Amino acid sequence: MTDHALSSDPRAVTWHLAEEEDHDHGGNGATVLGFWMYLMSDALIFASLFAMYGVVSTSYAGGPVPREIFDLPLVALNTALLLASSITFGQAIPHMEAGRVGPTRFWLAITGLLGAAFVGVELYEFSHLIAEGATPQRSAFLSAFFTLVGTHGAHVTVGLLWIVVTIVQLGKHGLSLPMKRRFMCLSMFWHFLDIIWIGVFTFVYLYGVIR
Repeated sequence: MTDHALSSDPRAVTWHLAEEEDHDHGGNGATVLGFWMYLMSDALIFASLFAMYGVVSTSYAGGPVPREIFDLPLVALNTALLLASSITFGQAIPHMEAGRVGPTRFWLAITGLLGAAFVGVELYEFSHLIAEGATPQRSAFLSAFFTLVGTHGAHVTVGLLWIVVTIVQLGKHGLSLPMKRRFMCLSMFWHFLDIIWIGVFTFVYLYGVIR
């Protein structure tokens, strides 16, 4: 596989690093394999939350319905912020592969800023809903909504902390093979959250407003 192909496909980079780990340590790519297992378990958690929301999404208990409380343009803006953060993360990968610490940290910092903006908008949305009386206790629909969206927001917050730690570690340790593996695990986690949010935006917000 060429260097260009590796730089353009994060999954290829991940498996390439796993192969290097096998060669250097005689192991079986435990770091990458373990993280894939974690992502699969996390996917099951989100699948359960989506299923729960699907069951109770019309249980309004006389409370507000989605089209009355969802600010679709605001949510679309937030979606754009998270999608942009995945693009900026992707910009860091070729620099990481080339061993350029400065540009890698720069694009990672931009990703963190976009992610922080996403969390900020989500907190504003939650506070606005609660101020209007659309609290989790109001109906099963709202309980499921706050649980699903809040769980995703908590994951993004963890990702932001991970980004900060990675930026600091890159400054101290450079782009050693262990740091590259950690970087690619972070990349998989961040893109996974992006995919989950597309499902949230489509299934919860967009479908909730138009049905």
